[in-house]
Amino acid sequence: MVTGKAWFKVPAAIRFHITGKPKKWVSGKDVILHIIGMIGVDGALYKSMEFVGDGIQYLSMDDRFTIANMAIEAGGKNGIFPVDEQTEAYMREHSKRPYKAYEADADAVYDAEYTIDLSSLEPTIAFPHLPENTKGISEITEDVVIDQAVIGSCTNGRIEDLRTAAEILKDRKVKKGVRCIVIPATQGIYLQAMEEGLLKIFIEAGAVVSTPTCGPCLGGYMGILAAGERCISTTNRNFVGRMGHVDSEVYLASPAVAAASAVTGKISAPKELGL
Repeated sequence: MVTGKAWFKVPAAIRFHITGKPKKWVSGKDVILHIIGMIGVDGALYKSMEFVGDGIQYLSMDDRFTIANMAIEAGGKNGIFPVDEQTEAYMREHSKRPYKAYEADADAVYDAEYTIDLSSLEPTIAFPHLPENTKGISEITEDVVIDQAVIGSCTNGRIEDLRTAAEILKDRKVKKGVRCIVIPATQGIYLQAMEEGLLKIFIEAGAVVSTPTCGPCLGGYMGILAAGERCISTTNRNFVGRMGHVDSEVYLASPAVAAASAVTGKISAPKELGL
């Protein structure tokens, strides 16, 4: 802080080839949870996670932000994507500053390479108490009853996430006894969600809408779990005591799964609602 400079080791890199087109209700959150489940929470320790391939065209900027956001949950130093038309369009909309696009060298060396076929992925949930403890929705054979659903945070509180949740909650009700908390990531997103009528859908469904905050994600306030309570959350970490009592449980999932689960009262995919 005194010198204005910080020391960083240049990280080695891991490359993830993203191919195929994802099915409906499969998002960037499912992609990164699948990857973390595959390589573990230390699988990319102090490394750069580079995502490439023709499947990236099917990942929105919000999907990419979620994947990059959770690179740290695999131990990564960063998560990066190549610049494409979507990136440039986003920059034109959100920034007036000039920018320079960087690309990996053709002869770049990678510590490891993986291929992820988006078409083979299903809604993915990280069970307590690590983000690597993942299961596809089809692997969950017993009901996991929940007390709370959190939709939002820095990881999944963007407008696309809120639209997905609203699509599922529209004309439905949060199950009695379940707390459903929606947290837009920024004031701008909050305002946009209000103008699009999303907040009305959430409130009519029985959810509560917060101003942008970390809130329950880090066990701060407004949704702190008591002993024995379970929460399905679109946040990024589910360590012991992360969201409250050490005897509570946090399950990580996409906004689609969190919203569907809020309606059924147990961990569910949207298909259980006929979607």
